[in-house]
Amino acid sequence: MPPSICADHVISTDFALFPSCIDRVRGATSSDNPTTGNGHVSNGVRTKAGPSHLQHTEDNELHDLICIGFGPASLAIAVALHDALDESHAPTKSLPRLGARPPKIAFLERQRCFGWHTGMLLEGAKMQISFVKDLATLRNPRSEFTFLNYLHRNNRLVQFTNLSTFLPQRIEYEDYMRWCAGGFEEVVEYNQEVLEVSPIKSNYRSKVVDCFKVRSLNTRTRMFTNRRARHVVIAVGGKPHIPKNLHHPHPRVLHSSEYSIYVPSILTDPTKAYKIAVVGAGQSAAEIFHNLHSRYPNAKTSLIIKGAALRPSDDSPFVNEIFDPDRVDDVFHQSSEVRSAALKLDRGTNYGVVRLELLERIYEDLYTQRIKYRNEDEWPRRILNHRTVTSITDTPDSPNT
Repeated sequence: MPPSICADHVISTDFALFPSCIDRVRGATSSDNPTTGNGHVSNGVRTKAGPSHLQHTEDNELHDLICIGFGPASLAIAVALHDALDESHAPTKSLPRLGARPPKIAFLERQRCFGWHTGMLLEGAKMQISFVKDLATLRNPRSEFTFLNYLHRNNRLVQFTNLSTFLPQRIEYEDYMRWCAGGFEEVVEYNQEVLEVSPIKSNYRSKVVDCFKVRSLNTRTRMFTNRRARHVVIAVGGKPHIPKNLHHPHPRVLHSSEYSIYVPSILTDPTKAYKIAVVGAGQSAAEIFHNLHSRYPNAKTSLIIKGAALRPSDDSPFVNEIFDPDRVDDVFHQSSEVRSAALKLDRGTNYGVVRLELLERIYEDLYTQRIKYRNEDEWPRRILNHRTVTSITDTPDSPNT
């Protein structure tokens, strides 16, 4: 039989793609998190970008585009549309198919306000990609929605430059995106849960779809709304996934996306000697494993991984070219066999891997344990490799209450 591991709490780190609007984490939204809001607080004054050139469209009008979800992907679309109208404010030049009128756009978001990975805004956690790959710079460095302009508008450009880094903290990048989102309030409808997207044809026998009907529910007022659109973009992100053998939902089993929101309310005593298991070998698992020591210095934490060791992400320049815009066409025209093989080789850029800087910090912390504790059983943190979690069982030491 496989060995058992005693833990009071379990944190899983898997995500699964989900083909509909993303669920809020146990009903929480970014407005439930005191660190988030519609803009950046600078010297007590809340700021935001914009307003953009996009204008509000009435629900009963035929939209040119409806985007379902208003995360980074849809926000990037909004910024690109704004930039397309920016030089002359005349859609006839930048968007000739529209004639002389502005585009009719709507973004439908289930959350109460913009939020990006609010449960993983850990102290000191950094982005894994350069800020140059923001919402606008590589397409239009002169856009007002660049990360550098965000820093300039919030009086931090000089100080950020002094950091000599391309990797901002995650809390700052999330704030940058909320700052951008604040410029599109005219075209974003929050509290909108999209229930159905269905084709509309002038002739039911025709193979041509004239437009789409998008049906949504306002989660605050409980009112239904039908909108029509020529084009629909579904950009709903991922849904937290916890393996069934962890018997979720469980009061002390949570996903990494819930971590900073719910851990303080579950583990209420920072001085208590909790036993915590973190399941996963990727960046999120490593960040939580590292963060738990500062939050709960007396806790005993186990990081459970399938492989032999934590592995570094591959951010070398040639491999990183897979994310270049001009690679899209190459991937699109590949056969399914070639594409699958390429994706498998490229997983090391983002999946089940950890940035080298964090790996080295964790290894140094574990090495320090060897100095402080003579007996290995006394180590407060351990990495348990070659492990697969088969089940969890409540014990007398960790009752459900």
